[in-house]
Amino acid sequence: MSPRVLFEQELEELKSKLAKMGQYVKLSYDSLFTAVLENDSAVLTELLHVDGKMKDMLRGIEANCLTLMTKQQPVAKDMRLVSAVLKVVTDIDRIGSHVSDVAELGLRRAQPFSQDICGQLLLSMMEESGGMLREAVEAFTEGDTQTAERVIGRDDAVDDLFNQIKEQMMEAIRQQSLDADIVVDDLMIAKYLEKIGDHAVNIGQWAIFQVTGDIDGVSLY
Repeated sequence: MSPRVLFEQELEELKSKLAKMGQYVKLSYDSLFTAVLENDSAVLTELLHVDGKMKDMLRGIEANCLTLMTKQQPVAKDMRLVSAVLKVVTDIDRIGSHVSDVAELGLRRAQPFSQDICGQLLLSMMEESGGMLREAVEAFTEGDTQTAERVIGRDDAVDDLFNQIKEQMMEAIRQQSLDADIVVDDLMIAKYLEKIGDHAVNIGQWAIFQVTGDIDGVSLY
């Protein structure tokens, strides 16, 4: 088997590992959303361990990328893929960390999210961020630039929900209708969800880069 054929097989294995990591974080996020809806403390407790599992996947994929870069002279398309994977695994890893963060805060929440206005807004934000995440991973693994562009365009909806939650929290503080700890925890959940949306946008941008060599309108390859 020629070195080039072997190299291409290893690139396919790299893409497969990334797809597996992406699938894991999507399933974890879906479990988080269901657990929050059903106020399922057992599942939320299990999700506290997502962060550690993601770190193991991250280290393995990073090692593969560095090995591929040093094996032979990759062509431009190869370099785009490997460098994009190195960036994307970091974003996926951070999303996994935020899943664990939200699960921890969800366990501390005194009442189900569906029973108050801020909780309902958080559920809407969680649904929107989750949609972005699913589409971003799909866009990258399938090299779908149209889906990637759609993910980037959805970020405004998450930001709008975040601003609505902040306004609700400020009003609750003025009226002293919520405990300070609840306000802080809900704002932290909202911030983590906003960050998940931001990481999904990053993945979408790297999905475009691996196909075109452009990111944020700048050609790198």
